[in-house]
Amino acid sequence: MTDAERALWRLLRDRSLQRAKFRRQVPIGRYVADFLCYEARLILEVDGSHHGDERAPIDAERTVWLESQGFRVLRFWNSDVLLARDAVLTAVLSALESAPVLASGIDPPHPAATPPPSPARGEGETHPTLGLYVHWPFCKAKCPYCDFNSHVRESVDQGRWRAALLAELEHYARQAGRRRLPSIFFGGGPPSLMPPATVAALIERARQLFAFDPAIEITLEANPTSAEAGAFAGFAAAGVNRLSLGVQALDDASLAFLGRQHSAAEALAAVALARRAVPRLSFDLIYARPGQTPAAWAAELARALEEGTEHLSLYQLTLEENTVFHARARRGELALPPEATQAALYEATQETLGRLGLPAYEISNHARPGAESRHNLVYWRYGDYLGIGPGAHGRLTLANATPQGEKLALSQHRAPEVWLERVEREGHATRTRQVLAPEERLRECLLMGLRLAEGVPLARVAAESGRPLADWIAPARLSAALEACYLTLDEARVAATAEGRQRLDALLKHLLA
Repeated sequence: MTDAERALWRLLRDRSLQRAKFRRQVPIGRYVADFLCYEARLILEVDGSHHGDERAPIDAERTVWLESQGFRVLRFWNSDVLLARDAVLTAVLSALESAPVLASGIDPPHPAATPPPSPARGEGETHPTLGLYVHWPFCKAKCPYCDFNSHVRESVDQGRWRAALLAELEHYARQAGRRRLPSIFFGGGPPSLMPPATVAALIERARQLFAFDPAIEITLEANPTSAEAGAFAGFAAAGVNRLSLGVQALDDASLAFLGRQHSAAEALAAVALARRAVPRLSFDLIYARPGQTPAAWAAELARALEEGTEHLSLYQLTLEENTVFHARARRGELALPPEATQAALYEATQETLGRLGLPAYEISNHARPGAESRHNLVYWRYGDYLGIGPGAHGRLTLANATPQGEKLALSQHRAPEVWLERVEREGHATRTRQVLAPEERLRECLLMGLRLAEGVPLARVAAESGRPLADWIAPARLSAALEACYLTLDEARVAATAEGRQRLDALLKHLLA
């Protein structure tokens, strides 16, 4: 924070403002608010210039957009905050008193506690929000390690695909109801091959169908080729406020081995473009590459952090079936590092990023505090989400006679052409619609939640499965996991330790046998 920002932050702790709850650096659409009070829909910003105590004119486009979302913006020069504290305090108090929600003198709840009505559960709603995932299935070339649902096509009818994605979105929105939407994630082949106009159309339709959270996170995955990076500004204008770049490595030899279409120089240039285009940035790296040492990997991580990213997704290279690398390994042409080296690389990851301020909040994901992927947290906290596009999956809780409701596991046809034909004929391309039994919900809840360092609240286990955790796990098995230091358990939550998260599949198999 600058001196002026620190001064304003202290001012906002004044007793006269105790009813107003301000947060710092909150993304709103394509912008980031310096200080935001959700309840009053009030944004405070500090300008870096010095110009007496006059207010700075706010960029017209920014003002129009923020006001269209129902916000009021006050901007102060540095000198306002540093030299005219009483005047600033008076201006803030006046703005708060004119806000309908706060003028009554009642301290209102955070918006998360008062979501818009949803048909998911009715009275006592416990699933008021959901995330939205949009899958774009096309890529320029299939990487040798990739088993994602991505396909190379000579041409794509962009108009048909835009219309079909919008149609399937509307189909599932009718089932979910008008819930609060905290996140949208465009993933797949990557979606940076989509026209920005398609991204804009989907965001706008989602805005009409759902209640956007004031701090909605809208992420788009992108490859850092020069051609795709040129579209970043267009995606930002469409409403994207977070980019996730598939960098994968920071040296040309490793990128060639991984079959990537960009060079290290292109990747770094794309990162710089992304930082200018959107307020939030993440990128992916793959490690445990043949011949990689812990020292070299630690140096690569430190180099990545020099680029100013707030979030890193780090994946160990694995040999997935039906990939080029898997076939090469079967022929004896490719070998991954031995398990001891892979473990040392993992430990180097934890030590390096923990020391540099990006601790692991999930098995493969590291972030500065507050910069976690909000969309992925929906998955890991076992929230509801809709998945549209070929092969997309979803989880949707609907009301029934039980307190926990009925949770649906949904998936779409994987083949792009089959998906497109089904949507054009039926309005959706649902392949499976399965009601999950309580024991399946328990398994999924633990499988996703124990990936997180924060663990799983015991109340969530009971809400999803209808029974407390102790009813599902034999005491001897639970005690063994606790004594081995793979789990921690208190009256509020169960969590896997760092050692437990490294062997989570085996741990769950042990607990739920």
